[in-house]
Amino acid sequence: MSDAFDRLAANFSGITGEVGLYISAVIHKAFIKVNEEGTEAAAATAVVMAPTGVLMNFSIFSADHPFLYLIKDNRANGLILFLGAIVDPTSQ
Repeated sequence: MSDAFDRLAANFSGITGEVGLYISAVIHKAFIKVNEEGTEAAAATAVVMAPTGVLMNFSIFSADHPFLYLIKDNRANGLILFLGAIVDPTSQ
């Protein structure tokens, strides 16, 4: 499994159809809140794929204003799996 993180040894061509990709980062965030009203929990994992030799174009999104975000399944007609809102990005 360590080959997936090696820019020279990784091979995801069977999954993506592209050569020259490797996993540059895996990020996992978890949240749990327990109080007298009940329990609330959420978790998300992201795998960041990067090209081995070519720079990709990307857009910069500055989260300095309220916004909505969602995770959807494009294989299931765009079924929304998770929806959230950031009302005040300056608060934590």
